Amino acid sequence: MQVIRTIAEMQAQSRSWSRQGIAIGLVPTMGFLHEGHLSLVDIAKEKCGAVVASIFVNPMQFGPKEDFDNYPRDEARDLAMLEAHGTDVVFIPQTDEMYPKGFETRVELTRLPNHLCGLRREGHFRGVTTVVLKLLAAVQPDVAVFGDKDYQQILVIRRMVCDLNLSVEVIAGPTVREPDGLAMSSRNSYLSPEERRTAACVFQALQRARQMVNGGAVDPIMVRRSMTEAIEQNGAQVDYVAVVDPETLEELQIIKDRAHAAVAAFVGRTRLIDNLRLKG
Repeated sequence: MQVIRTIAEMQAQSRSWSRQGIAIGLVPTMGFLHEGHLSLVDIAKEKCGAVVASIFVNPMQFGPKEDFDNYPRDEARDLAMLEAHGTDVVFIPQTDEMYPKGFETRVELTRLPNHLCGLRREGHFRGVTTVVLKLLAAVQPDVAVFGDKDYQQILVIRRMVCDLNLSVEVIAGPTVREPDGLAMSSRNSYLSPEERRTAACVFQALQRARQMVNGGAVDPIMVRRSMTEAIEQNGAQVDYVAVVDPETLEELQIIKDRAHAAVAAFVGRTRLIDNLRLKG
């Protein structure tokens, strides 16, 4: 496994693969990897002859009061995990490599970010789309794989790829969960043992929503209320619960052919997100 730290070297490697007719898969990460990330590497390996995993904690997608400085990092551990899963290249640029002096370009969508997490984290998706476009330019992949836990992010990236006519296929890998249903996340490491037990309520709320819809519920207000109760009665704090159209993320007035539930909740000081298809 090769470690590359500059954009120029990464582009040279990708050009070499392309000349050989080797398809390239990219798995963008912010490091501190878990089984969810590794499942995305496995998907990329099934699709492509060469797999690149990137590790970059992107300052542009963190707000001024968010956890950029404290975000967990362990490069040696990450490299060992990626090598064990057959990754070909790990691309680890420094901040000044991605955003050199004088950098002033931003990539921004006007509609999809104005829902769910985008309403709570100003500028977050502008940072996401900007860094993802730069990673795509550096790696030049045929396929890019993202985790379905970050559902809104996937929609935003697919919209950007479509709008900018980028020749990359964006694949969503299924959410990987702990035995109690908690979606795997690097931020789970922030949770104390008691908070970790509480955190299971996030997925339980989503399951409750699906049960209601399977049972014939059509009123999103009732579904949201039940989800909120499932979270708050366990001692967590709701940031948002939503029942939305799975493509537009618009809040539904009535549940008909398709519906998606999304949750953000604070367990202690840790913000957890999750989502689940309810119908369609």
